[in-house]
Parts: sequence; C-alpha cells; structure tokens
Amino acid sequence: MGIRDHAPLVRLDVNATDLHGEIERLRSIGPVVHVELPDGIPAWAITRYQVLHDLLADPRVAKDPKHWDALADGTVPEGWPLIDFVTNPGMTTADGKHHLRLRTLISQTFTPRRIGAMRPRIEAGVQVLLNDLAAQTTGPVDLRRHFAYPLPMRVIGDLLGVPEARHDEFRALSASLTSSNTDPNETLSTRRQMHALFSELVAAKGVQAGDDLTSDLISARHDGDRLSEPELIGTLILILVAGHGTTLNLITNAVRALLAHPDQLAAVTRGQQAWTAVIEETLRWDSPVGHFPLRYATEDISIGGVVIRQGEAILASYAAAGRDPHHHGPSAERFDISRPLTRHLSFGHGPHYCIGAALARLEAEVALPALFTRFPDIALAAAPGGLLPLPSFISNSTQTLPVTLTSA
Repeated sequence: MGIRDHAPLVRLDVNATDLHGEIERLRSIGPVVHVELPDGIPAWAITRYQVLHDLLADPRVAKDPKHWDALADGTVPEGWPLIDFVTNPGMTTADGKHHLRLRTLISQTFTPRRIGAMRPRIEAGVQVLLNDLAAQTTGPVDLRRHFAYPLPMRVIGDLLGVPEARHDEFRALSASLTSSNTDPNETLSTRRQMHALFSELVAAKGVQAGDDLTSDLISARHDGDRLSEPELIGTLILILVAGHGTTLNLITNAVRALLAHPDQLAAVTRGQQAWTAVIEETLRWDSPVGHFPLRYATEDISIGGVVIRQGEAILASYAAAGRDPHHHGPSAERFDISRPLTRHLSFGHGPHYCIGAALARLEAEVALPALFTRFPDIALAAAPGGLLPLPSFISNSTQTLPVTLTSA
C-alpha cells in the first residue's frame, strides 16, 4: 500500500540529543504530528496528554503489528532498529482475547503479594550497594553505573532466575533493543543473542525449576492453556527490558532532578514532602520512556485535527504528555514535588498499563531515601546540561550520573 500522502514528515532525532526540546517543538505544531522514524518510516506522534490518554484506551487502536501497513508491504527494512521492539511476541504486541490470555497468565505469577514480599531483598540489596559506594568517596563516582543500574538488574534478575554472572550480558542487549540508532547488523545480532540467552534460561528451568518467575511462567496455565515457547521468551524479554530499564532511568532521573533542585531535596529530606511525591513528579516531568513504539489504527481515526488512516503507526509520546501545559498547567515545564498530584501516563493507560509499575515504584521508594540518608551531602559532579543523553528516543535518561559522596 505504501506511504500515504500527508504533511511533510518531521524527522525525529534518533540520538535524542535534546528530547524535551524536540518534544516542545512537536507540541507547537499540534497534538498529533506526522513524524519520521529511522529509515524514513512514518508515524504519528501524540504530544498532548488528553489525546494520548484517549487513544491508549481506544478500541480502534491495536498493538499487533499485523495491522501496520508499512510492515506488511515491505516498507520497513530488515534490520530496522526498532523491529524486535515492536514485533516481540507477547503481551505488548497482542490485542483483545489474546492479550487478555497472556496478561492473565503473567498476572497470576506476577502478583502484588509477590512484589510486596520482595521489599526485604530490595532493602538488603540497597544497603550492599550503599556500602560499596561508601568506599568510593574520594572522587566522583557514576551513580547510574554503581547504584541505579545494579539495583533493578539484581531485582529483575532475581525475579527471573537469571544467574548474576549473566546480568551484564542481559543489560547490554536490553540497551541495544531500546536504542533507536543501531545499524542492521547490531539489530540482527541483538535478536539472536537475546533469544539464545532466554532459550538457554528456559531450558535450564525446564530441567530444574526454581523459585522464580521464569519457572512459574513455564508451568502457568489459564483455562488449560500455557505460554508457547515464542510467547514465553517474548514475555521474558518484555519483563527484562521494562523491569530493568524503566527503574534504572527512574532512579537516575529522580536523583538528577533533586540535585538540580536543592530546595526541593531539602524539603523531602526534612519530611516536608513525601518521597512518593518525588517519584510521581519524576515520572511526570522526566518520564523514563520518551516515545513508546508502536500502536496502529485499525480504521480511520479523526483526532487532534488530523485523520490517522487505517494501517498507520502511532507513537505514544509519554514524555510529551508529562509536560503538556494543557493538562498540567503553565508550570508543566518545572520540576515541582509540591504540585497537586496529577495523573501522568508514564506507565501507560488502558489495557496495556504497565504490569510492573508497582515494582518500579517500590524499588524507587526504597532506594531514594536510603541514598540521601547515607550520603546527605551528595552533589552532582557535572553541569546538569553537560550530561550526555541515552542515544534513544525510547529510553529517556543520561548515559552517566557523576556525583561526589560524603557518608553521614
């Protein structure tokens, strides 16, 4: 069917060198903007909170890539940087009854009780990391690498039953999967390695089950059914990427925001504001996910002054919704933990709301107060504007977070 004739495409920066600045420019164009993804692939970016909120729950919008004309007609090239992210078989690429079946199978193992029971292990893991940091107080230390990364990686690795010796392999592949500037060779290599690692994990758990989510998903049933091998591996990839990357960025972005706003840091450490306010404001103001690909129109949709045609792709711009002044008011661009709590979309909305949201919040609720209690004089060791962003318009954070530490 090919690419339809629309207004000129606005090319997205695949390296996300100024994600929020770019989003502001998109918002000035309109609530629904025709954008160009890597390799000239078109999509519609949603820049307003209410429009995105409505579309995320709209039954005319699907997640299954079979509805995407550009994929069906060969417009999307082999080795496209985001291809595995948008075609990974599992909950995030399923609709209707198929999605409900997969979500039910996962929900019966990924329960609130199981998540709540992880708090002691998370607390113990945070203390180990803080002790390690205490030995590095003579110079700047990369807090992202030595604190924000290992905590969620250990938590999600423990949850899935991934041996600790393999954590770095899984982390590197997760970062490649969410990058928007990989070349075709890296994209195909990441696919092969990711599937090989999880196939190996599934085979090991099939022989000797453990007290972990992978073993539970292998045996989980719903109405006499169970996950197929591709569904199981796709689900494990989803849990790794979402459960690790989102929390890593949340903790990094929250610490960075507080260090850049010392008055607000003082308010929360003195008990004048709650740590939950820090977490929710970070999720709104600097969402761990910039743009989430992709959804597809199953029929023509008239919205935001344009018509999204059947078969066209939609980019959920969570970071744009978080700073939308039409919803959050004229101060939307400011980080303010004292603002009245308003709903954000950083964990999605509707049937695909993030199943791991409670775990991400729990990790941040444990990690942030413990960090600032242990190191009350922590300071950013770089200019806030000098930190390099992640080369991805999906994963939103900085590559490093250099700080100086002084133990209490």
